[in-house]
Amino acid sequence: MHNLKTNFVKFFEITKQVFSAKIDANFNFQSYRRLPKLSDCEILALTLTAESIGIDSENYLFGKLKSDYKDDFPSLIDRSNFNRRRKRLGDYISELNQALACKLNEGENVYVVDSIPVPVCQLAREKRSKICKQTFETAPDKGYSAVQKNYFYGYKLHLVISQKGVFQCMDMTKASVHDIQYLEDVKYSGLSNCTLIGDKAYLSCTQQIDLFNACQIKLETPKRNNQKDGKLFAPIFKRSRKRIETFFSQLCDQFMLKRNYAKSAIGVFIRTLSKVTAATTLQFINFKNNKPTNHLKYALAT
Repeated sequence: MHNLKTNFVKFFEITKQVFSAKIDANFNFQSYRRLPKLSDCEILALTLTAESIGIDSENYLFGKLKSDYKDDFPSLIDRSNFNRRRKRLGDYISELNQALACKLNEGENVYVVDSIPVPVCQLAREKRSKICKQTFETAPDKGYSAVQKNYFYGYKLHLVISQKGVFQCMDMTKASVHDIQYLEDVKYSGLSNCTLIGDKAYLSCTQQIDLFNACQIKLETPKRNNQKDGKLFAPIFKRSRKRIETFFSQLCDQFMLKRNYAKSAIGVFIRTLSKVTAATTLQFINFKNNKPTNHLKYALAT
């Protein structure tokens, strides 16, 4: 199940299949003056393989490749080269994620939106931390988690998934950005003529009207305890909301979403995107093998 080479081949085949019209004979997206030891598709496949089997440290990954899989990866590139190329291929990771999600979400018209904290360091180190502070626009800051009832320092991952538990769209913001502000981005995500289920943080009459007028998206949220007007939240919507909470738990458990080793904002963003894409790819593998889509830990057991 955890044989890195065997799993790498599975991800490599999926990557080649999705990008068959964009890659050359050497499985690269562009021509190189010197042919690299690892192709672009192999970089993507190795990234998703590591995330899927719980290796979120590049040092550990390359140490394991050199010691246990030296014969399987004879043309291994330098770790820093791998890191730079992975960042440069971020758009293709996103495109792979979207392509697989479109196949899995075909015919869906009910989606769930929520956010989860992505801390970059402990709150006690907030003042002296220099992580991800290259520019003000992408620098982390302090936010409050209503679920954990405490403050954290870092970013927020905003995610929309279908009722099946499959990714639809995502974004990352500073930790202090309120959840409701992400609904502005939802209008440009491609969603339309559907129902979007959120929690009380997304309760806004203005946003409900705006989403419906712009994209015919019907926003459903529970009413607050002190709210006089407003209809009751249907039980079926409550069950649907549990799906995204389960997905967040899988990201934190199997993909270690809240463990950060990156030192730059782009590094955090690419690693988070890679984790979500790895989860979508595992769901796609289950779908192809006629297995329950969201049994992610068993996707590579065949």
